[in-house]
Amino acid sequence: MIGLIQRVSEAQVEVGGEVVGAIGQGLLALIGVERDDTQAVAERLLERMLNYRVFPDAEGKMNLSLRDIGGGLLLVPQFTLPADTRRGNRPSFTPAAPPEQGQALFTHLLELARQRHAPVASGSFGADMKVKLINDGPVTFWLQVAASRV
Repeated sequence: MIGLIQRVSEAQVEVGGEVVGAIGQGLLALIGVERDDTQAVAERLLERMLNYRVFPDAEGKMNLSLRDIGGGLLLVPQFTLPADTRRGNRPSFTPAAPPEQGQALFTHLLELARQRHAPVASGSFGADMKVKLINDGPVTFWLQVAASRV
């Protein structure tokens, strides 16, 4: 499972012109579900996102986590993240989980996030979304948890 996290001053997701999720300071996480992913993988990715130290401390060093600052978490499902782009001019989506599996694992991740942290908002699985953000830094990290490492 992949989490492309971006430290943001604010972020929101719109579907059909309506805001379905929004946060102030925190992390926007684009989430890609891969074929071999499991609930345990989702749990490990969530813990990494909540504890990853990307926010500045009093001395300006990235020593604080989302939990430390009490920031928002905006989870946005993104089917294209697991794409294989190594060859040619068209991505292959073979590594991505089928829609049913992807939706189930994204929903599991979202439910866990809401149990373990607040505030949490999300985009809509399978929807045509418009994502707006102010990347703070910019600070962006690719977190990936492989099923073989859980």
